[in-house]
Order: sequence, then structure tokens, then C-alpha cells
Amino acid sequence: MDLRAGQVAVVTGAASGIGLAMARRFAAEGLKVVLADVEAAALDKAAADLRAGGADVHARVVDVGVREQVLELAESAYEAYGAVHVLCNNAGVGSGAEGRMWEHEPNDWQWAFAVNVWGVFHGVQAFLPRMIKSGQPGHVVNTSSGDGGIAPLPTASVYAVTKAAVVTLTESLYAHLKAEHARVGASVLFPGPHMLRTGLWESHRNRPERYAKQRPRRTPYRSLDQWEAAMRAAGNEVAFTPVEEVADLVVAGIRADRFWLLPESEHSDAQIRARAHSMLERANPTYLESFVLD
Repeated sequence: MDLRAGQVAVVTGAASGIGLAMARRFAAEGLKVVLADVEAAALDKAAADLRAGGADVHARVVDVGVREQVLELAESAYEAYGAVHVLCNNAGVGSGAEGRMWEHEPNDWQWAFAVNVWGVFHGVQAFLPRMIKSGQPGHVVNTSSGDGGIAPLPTASVYAVTKAAVVTLTESLYAHLKAEHARVGASVLFPGPHMLRTGLWESHRNRPERYAKQRPRRTPYRSLDQWEAAMRAAGNEVAFTPVEEVADLVVAGIRADRFWLLPESEHSDAQIRARAHSMLERANPTYLESFVLD
């Protein structure tokens, strides 16, 4: 797809992190941007900063886990601009689940699925029919994670399961779009190859009461900064990928109609090979046995 000035991009989870970086990158290309986020104050600031830089911005507070709010977002976007060309289903949360999988609280699963999986589906269903009907070129980008889409991360199993679901959802979407000969493409995004400075670690700040935790959290790390400080104090190196690099990857991938938005990484490639080898050889997944949960 050829990105051009005047087109419209919708980004969920757009008030910070990867979402904000994508919005800035689209705006730099001359696209009009629709920002959606559950955090009103951060959304207002993001929109104001983009407008100060000359961007045409429409912002709306949205909980993507609530279907009606995503449908209203679509109505609002089309009312404001009359078209949508790029849809980035990017909003996501870390569930805060701790301990063994069989000890996880149901609310951790329900909240993570509501945002990370249902949020993507709601976005697809709210926007895609009109994107296809317009006959104009378009593209959908769904944000997954290497923690689930490449190799499962047992220490974050709820999050990993939701992100694995996003991969299969997007593969199915791609197949359906091709079968319909639609002019809309699809990509699944794996941010990285290293950790990113996003608000994912502090997802609990926006956790709805209906999904409240039933037990106090045990982790001593309430933020990414606290975790990073502890790792460095223990002599461990911590590498971060700038969110701007992820946004560049997305723009390049849309232009190339590339499905797998996966940064080059020896570590990721080794994980993919190990998992594929285990499946092809019908062998037990020994690559999962080195994880320490405590």
C-alpha cells in the first residue's frame, strides 16, 4: 500500500509507547490520525503534542474491550474524515497474573482477553467492512508479541496466550482478505527485538473495577523502572528497542504489504527454529524447560 498525505490512520493504545510512536510516524507522512486510548489525560496530551506539530488529529477515549465503544470510535472516525485507510489494533495490557498457571485469577484472564484479543476483533469488525467497501487501498496491523507469537513465555502465560491468539486471528484475517480479493492487507506486528519502554508494566493503572484483582500482587516491581534498576543492580544487562524503530518497521511493512512485521534478531530466529524443530520432530518442547517461575 502506498501511504500518502491525506489518508487516515486509526491507532488504538495511542496515548503512549508504540501506539504514540506509530501515530507520530503516520503524521510525519502527512496522514490524518485518529487516536484512541483508555487514559484520558495521556490521550489529551498526545493529541495536543501532535497538533502542535501540525498534525490533523481526532482523539477519543475508548476501552477497546467494550464493543460498543469501538463501534462508536469507527462512527466518529468516519464522521470526522469520511474514510479510514490504516487500522492499527495496538492497545494491550499485561494481566498481572502471578504464580503457576493453575493459580491465576480468572479476572486476569478475562481482562487480558477483553483488551488483547477481543479488542483486536472489535477493531476488525468495526472498521474493516467499510474499508473493504470503499474499494480504496488499506491495511490492518495487529500488535502481537514475541512472548506469545514466537515462543511462549511461561512467566507471563496469560499475556503470552492472548498474543498467540492475535497471530492466529491475523493469519485468518489475511486468508479471508485474499479470498475476497480485497484491496486491504494485513500484518501482525512483533515489537522488538529487545524490550520496549511502554506503559505495559503499569497496565494496572487502568484496570477496570469489573476485572479487579482478588488477591494482592506479590511482585516487588510496580514499574518497568523498578524492574530495570533491580536487574542492573544484580549485574544483568538490559537492552531496549526504541519505539520509533517499531513505528518505522510498521510503515515500511505496510508499504511492502508484508505480513510478518518481525525485526531481524538471532535470538528470535533461534526461538522460531527450536519451536518448529520440536513440532516437526514430534519432540517434547525442551526449549520451555529452562524457565524459572520463582
